[in-house]
Amino acid sequence: MLLVPVTPAFREAAERDIAKLERDLRSYLAGELEEDVFRVCRLSNGVYGQRQGGSNQMVRVKAPYGAIDAEQLEALAEVAERWSRGWGHLTTRQNVQFHFVQLEQVPEALRHLAAVGMTSREACGDTVRNVTGCHLAGACPHEVLDISAWADAAFQHFLRSPYSQRLPRKFKINFSGCATDCGQAMFNDVGVVAVNRPLPDGTLEPGFRVFVAGGLGANPYPAFALEDFTPRDDLLPTIEACLRTFDHYGNRDNKLRARMKWLVQTMGADQLRERILKERKFLRASAGWPGPGVPAVVAERGDDPAGVGTGPVTSLDSPVAFLGKGGQRERWDEANVVRGRANGTVSAYAWCRLGDITSAQFRGLAALMREVGADVRITNRQNFVLRGLREDQLDLVHQRLAALDMAEPGAELARDVVACPGADTCNIAVTQSRGLADAIGTALEEAGLAEVGGLRINISGCTNSCGQHHVSDIGFFGVERRAHGRPAPGYTMLLGGHVGQTQIHFGEKALRLPAKAAAAATVDVVGRFAKDRDPGESFQQWLGRSGGASGLGEELKGYDQFPTPDEAPEMYVDYDEQGPYVKEIGASECAT
Repeated sequence: MLLVPVTPAFREAAERDIAKLERDLRSYLAGELEEDVFRVCRLSNGVYGQRQGGSNQMVRVKAPYGAIDAEQLEALAEVAERWSRGWGHLTTRQNVQFHFVQLEQVPEALRHLAAVGMTSREACGDTVRNVTGCHLAGACPHEVLDISAWADAAFQHFLRSPYSQRLPRKFKINFSGCATDCGQAMFNDVGVVAVNRPLPDGTLEPGFRVFVAGGLGANPYPAFALEDFTPRDDLLPTIEACLRTFDHYGNRDNKLRARMKWLVQTMGADQLRERILKERKFLRASAGWPGPGVPAVVAERGDDPAGVGTGPVTSLDSPVAFLGKGGQRERWDEANVVRGRANGTVSAYAWCRLGDITSAQFRGLAALMREVGADVRITNRQNFVLRGLREDQLDLVHQRLAALDMAEPGAELARDVVACPGADTCNIAVTQSRGLADAIGTALEEAGLAEVGGLRINISGCTNSCGQHHVSDIGFFGVERRAHGRPAPGYTMLLGGHVGQTQIHFGEKALRLPAKAAAAATVDVVGRFAKDRDPGESFQQWLGRSGGASGLGEELKGYDQFPTPDEAPEMYVDYDEQGPYVKEIGASECAT
């Protein structure tokens, strides 16, 4: 079943978008449409300029709440081969990105995707971005509600909505099925978490707690609860009220202070809450009123939870120190398989190194989906998870994933380093974050620490936190360093970031260090944690009794050393580069 049914209405809407983009592109190339106007048109269609300039573009394809089917995977393989560089990239917001797509060829690629119900519409720009959600929704051991249909309803409601076209800034919506918050509601403009409330008769009513005005970037801000409980009938009107309030009061003069989180700074949380609730109250009078009651897609598909069961080793409530000592198949089962007891669901992670997936892997995953009758979702740690499996299929699944180089035990463990595209393609990145992620993964493997559980590592190539470095146990963001009169690539290391249980703690600065020393410093920290932690102790708990980020940073000061360029010229060359480091920043389309 396709995520978005390819109905005549879908085809017509998609063709209108693409045909308009084609007309705008012709006008732009003919010099009839100004650069800044075309940029907005391009971004609204999910097409983002690269640092390489010219006609090189990144195309971002939405996968709402990470859901994707076999036919769509095959279409993505075609895009990778025909219009990109043979592979795509999974993002922390459950999109699929393709780089080096030539501008003139974008409409053809978008038509190919539209044929299987996929769209890039509003994947970039000042719009409602891809609606994300817990990738285990419907198969989660802890969920209160399966949020899949709810996320789909929000996606469909806001796609091409007049309010979604030219907001003060981008607007991000997220769904989690329980307080574990695998969907990461606590740093979104609107984060929806399924909760229960007790009724007078002793029963429980499932509904939601809506968190608003969170964000990362250079100035991270935690979301706050709009109200204690939002009934299921009121959820979609509540989200629309948040969007309208942001549209009314967001800063349209300064893009650097335009996200919804800045409204908390300018008017305070209480006044922002009051305005949102007032907007919801009178929303019924609007022509865009989403209507009372449960959305039709939810009524049709249902939202019953999977129920309690066993979780992966990354479960926040009981982190595991190391995987077992068995073979790869046994360790893969321990780390990558999740079971939900109430409905007997079995899910398995498929590992994508650095979030990359080749056309052959796209097709192999599609074939596996059909062979075992599974469905697939993209995770916010840049992997896939196969759901709806049976126990007797796991041997076959592991065998097929191993043949695709996607069966590494510990997807989403220490070896699974998350990174943004960085200076490989991004205009505003100052370091090669992907190169560092690869170096850290290799260093952990060589040190025997790649299968440490309960620990996550994230990297961004600048302060903007596309790699979500603020909320990882070990986070890095790229900076320019100066040493011996020369520029050099560097990073700031953060420690102790955490999101879960409807709480968030942003990582704290430990130290700055050269890019080429960051992998060794990571191995040092992970090694200390693996050796010193108590049974069941989380990284945050261990860090707290080990001197905190600043205290541990003092012990790591030895890594912040720059030999002279003659002694160690490699320290002045970034990963995946050939020549001396130069900080090159182009025009930011993130703030356009």
